[in-house]
Amino acid sequence: MTLKRLSVVLLACLTLSACGGVDPNSPLGQRKAIFKQMLKTGEDLGGMLRGRIPFDGPRFTEGAVKLDALSHEPWKHFPQVREDGKTSAKDDVWQQQARFQDMARTLEAATGELVIASQAQPYKASNLGPAVQKVEDACSACHKQFRDH
Repeated sequence: MTLKRLSVVLLACLTLSACGGVDPNSPLGQRKAIFKQMLKTGEDLGGMLRGRIPFDGPRFTEGAVKLDALSHEPWKHFPQVREDGKTSAKDDVWQQQARFQDMARTLEAATGELVIASQAQPYKASNLGPAVQKVEDACSACHKQFRDH
């Protein structure tokens, strides 16, 4: 009887996990995963500067480097034509490709500047704060124009 119950529970879990899920290998799934990593990393950096997380200079620098590397990745997972399925990306991503790419480059430049700022010793919030804000502003500007919240 226990095996039968376990089989039913396992089948139910598998069925539920397939409902509404995004294929992690699809362009949408890949870019969502990258954006989630970017969000987590950026939140940790901002948290260190705002006192939510204890500040750790070397860890901050590692996070800045990671965020910079991630900032170059999601754009290659936007296909030339909008894919089928539920996405938070507005049609403008595909209709205004030049503007979308410009904003992607702005984010990449901001994360590169953050890496440079994070390597300056001693660590100072006055050096790091504006660089983090520039990254956050770049993210926000792109979301406002190209993301359907």
